Amino acid sequence: MAGWSGRAMLVAIVMASTFLPDAGARAASFDPRVITFGESREKIKATPIEQRPNRPLHVYGNSVRRRHTRSASR
Repeated sequence: MAGWSGRAMLVAIVMASTFLPDAGARAASFDPRVITFGESREKIKATPIEQRPNRPLHVYGNSVRRRHTRSASR
């Protein structure tokens, strides 16, 4: 794209991947909070990582859940 700097392109890609749902997004739970505090944080930490809701910017946990979901559906 002419006129797009590398940084602007990276930001556009990250924003698109964050807000545009993929094919399995409807089936997975989603929590829009990036950071949680107090009781909700303790509840999330007590839940196995495969069963936690997907959250924006939580790349590792979201990847683990996608891999688990895809392997379980085969």
